[in-house]
Amino acid sequence: MQSEIPVLDLHDLAPDAGPDAVKRAADALSKAFGTYGLVFIENHGIARDEVEALYDTFVDVLDRPSEEKASWGGEDIWYQRGWTPPNTEQAVVAGGQPDFKECFFAVGGELDERCKRMWPELYCDNVWPENADAFKEGTLAMSRAVHAIGLKLLRGCAVALDLPEDTFTSRVEGAASLSRILKYLELSESQLDTGILWGEEHTDFNLLTLLPGGAFFYEGQRVDTPPEGKVGLELRTRPTAEHPNGRLIAGRPPKGCIVAQVGQQLEVLTGGRFLATPHVIHAPGATGWTRTSFAHFVHLHGMVPVVPLEPFADADEDYAPPVLAGTYGLKTLIDIGLAPKSNLDRLGYRHYGRLADIRAREN
Repeated sequence: MQSEIPVLDLHDLAPDAGPDAVKRAADALSKAFGTYGLVFIENHGIARDEVEALYDTFVDVLDRPSEEKASWGGEDIWYQRGWTPPNTEQAVVAGGQPDFKECFFAVGGELDERCKRMWPELYCDNVWPENADAFKEGTLAMSRAVHAIGLKLLRGCAVALDLPEDTFTSRVEGAASLSRILKYLELSESQLDTGILWGEEHTDFNLLTLLPGGAFFYEGQRVDTPPEGKVGLELRTRPTAEHPNGRLIAGRPPKGCIVAQVGQQLEVLTGGRFLATPHVIHAPGATGWTRTSFAHFVHLHGMVPVVPLEPFADADEDYAPPVLAGTYGLKTLIDIGLAPKSNLDRLGYRHYGRLADIRAREN
């Protein structure tokens, strides 16, 4: 059955595309991001065999001992680079249930030096396993290729909203845009039909998320046919009078397409014209299955305010008060259990002790 979600031909956003092509792309993005918060993309240039080759190297890396994997990053950098252990991250409204996955994070681009000082955990350097050159090179290549697609989409978003073409792209240069490769874990017999999800329902907190397509594994072997039943990505559409809670629809793309999702930052900047996608990842109803996936998160530069742009100022009250993107990220990582709550003390003025020390000396 054909999905109702629009399919965008990335050729329509090429520099030499004519006005008709640009209008097609803008119309597709307006409908897709305005109603579903998600679009399917064809003619994107990401080779499927390269995606699968990266997953194969990732699975090999994950087979290493947990003690070794724990040395790749860790809680000191809020798991923002390297390995995130299973059952660590949880969605904000998940009721305490962590996601059933383990991950690896890396950055493919150059990071702003000032932001490294302001938010060292968000703007930290990559951490790589030893003797894993194919994994490292494949991860960085995929990250950069998918990021380039994200920039094209952001230019298309600006056109769709009658904004200057560089409105969004100018706000992401030097940002901590990062890629995550993840493995959803196999359920045991005792865990089947207990409500465990591979990923609890949530919205991403970045500007735009790109997904070049996952791969299912059965008993450790990559397979082309997914398991039966409701499994994988499901999204919630924008609420309407007819459907006040939105509609839950499958987010599986047509063959050959990749996926892009709206994040919270893009929703805020557009005053809600584009919708951050509430989505969930369903696990199969049988044992033996795992799944790998690659997600690239395009972020705003840390010093950019997360606030509706001037043309959408009518939504100011809905998204007040404004906050810098770096601080927005800090708070979100606290919310999802990756950063300690003590970091809330880093928000606002923190040098009250200086005055206290002076007064103590006077006494």
